[in-house]
Amino acid sequence: MKLLEQKYKPLFESFTFPSGVKVKNRIVMAPMTHSSSNDDGTVTDAELEYYARRSEGAGLVITACIYVTPNGKGFPGEFAGDSDEMIPGLTRLAETIKAKGAKAILQIFHGGRRVPPALVPNGDVVSASAVAATESPDVVPRELKHEEIQAIIRDFGETTRRAALAGFDGVEIHGANTYLLQQFYSPHSNRRNDQWGGDIDRRLTFPLAVVDEVKRAAAEHAKGPFLVGYRFSPEEPETPGLTMEDTFRLVDELAQKELDYLHVSLFDFRSKPARGADESKTRLEWIAERVAGRIPVIGVGSIHSADDAVEAWNTGIPLVAIGRVLLTDPDWVQKVEEGREDEIQSRLSLSSQKRLVIPDGLWRMLTAREGWLPFTD
Repeated sequence: MKLLEQKYKPLFESFTFPSGVKVKNRIVMAPMTHSSSNDDGTVTDAELEYYARRSEGAGLVITACIYVTPNGKGFPGEFAGDSDEMIPGLTRLAETIKAKGAKAILQIFHGGRRVPPALVPNGDVVSASAVAATESPDVVPRELKHEEIQAIIRDFGETTRRAALAGFDGVEIHGANTYLLQQFYSPHSNRRNDQWGGDIDRRLTFPLAVVDEVKRAAAEHAKGPFLVGYRFSPEEPETPGLTMEDTFRLVDELAQKELDYLHVSLFDFRSKPARGADESKTRLEWIAERVAGRIPVIGVGSIHSADDAVEAWNTGIPLVAIGRVLLTDPDWVQKVEEGREDEIQSRLSLSSQKRLVIPDGLWRMLTAREGWLPFTD
C-alpha cells in the first residue's frame, strides 16, 4: 500500500478554529449550487445522498447557499431557510454530513438583484439601489427601504438560529459573487445616500450588521462551539466597482469581528489583481498578507490536483477548498491521503451520473455548461 507523500502532509494536519471547532484536515468542500431541493425549499433525498457521498474526506463541508427570506431565492431548486418548517430537513442534512466525519456548515445568503424575477414573490427583485446588474440589464431592482433592510438582517439571524437547532457546526455568510451583501458594499450597486450607503463606511454598514446579528444568534442558540465564516469576492470588473483596496478595508473590518474564517471566492487562486494592488502577488497572497494571521483564510479556485492544493496552502493560508473535482471524484481526499493521487478522476462520462451520485438538477447544470467540466464522451 502506498503512503501519503511528504509534500501533501500539511493538508492532513488537524486545525482548530477560533470558536473551538476542530477539523481533521485542512481540506474544505466548497459550496456548489446543485438546484435539487423540492419546490418548497425542503431538502430532498437526492441531496442527502449527494452530500453523503462527498463528506467522508474533507474536514469541513460547506453546503450550497440557502436563502434567508423568500425574495432572496437565487436559483431553481435552492434550499430554503426562511421558516421553522425547514428545520427537520436541515437536521437530516446536518446529520448526513456529520455522520461521515466532516463538520457541517450551512451557507446563508440573499441573492438581491441577482435573483430571477420568476423565483421571488410578485417578481419583486430588490437591492441596495435601483441599479441593474451587468449580467441582467433588463432587471432593474427596487431599492430596499430602511425597514426592509432591518428585516433582512433579522432574517439572517433567524436562519442562523435554525442552523443551530438543526445541528450544524456553523454558518457561512455569503457576501461574495455579487449577491446582496456585496451589492451593499459595492459602489456600482449601492448609490444610496443614507445610513446604508454613500461613502465606504456607510456601504459597510449592512454587511457588518449582518455579521453582528449572525454572531448574536449563534451565541444565543448554539449549544456548543459554532463557526461563523464570511465569504467575499475581492474585485469587480465594473467602474465604479470593488477593487483590492476596498477588499483590504473589508478584511480589516471583518478581522475585528472575531469570525472563525474568511473564505475568498476566486475562480483561480493564482489570479492577479486588476485594481487596487499591483501584480507582484496573487489576490490570495495579497489577502493572506493583509490578514497577517488575525483570522484563518480559506482559499479556493481551480484547485484540481493535490499539487494545486499544496501550492494554494503555500501562499500562507491554513485551509484550501475544492469543488468541481469532488463532482468528478468524490474520493479525491481519500485518494490523496492514501497515496493514490494518480487515480483521481478529473473527467465526467455522460453515463456516470448514478455512479457519482449527482442529483438531476445538478446534472442538468453540468451538461448544459459546456467547458465548465470536461466530458469523456
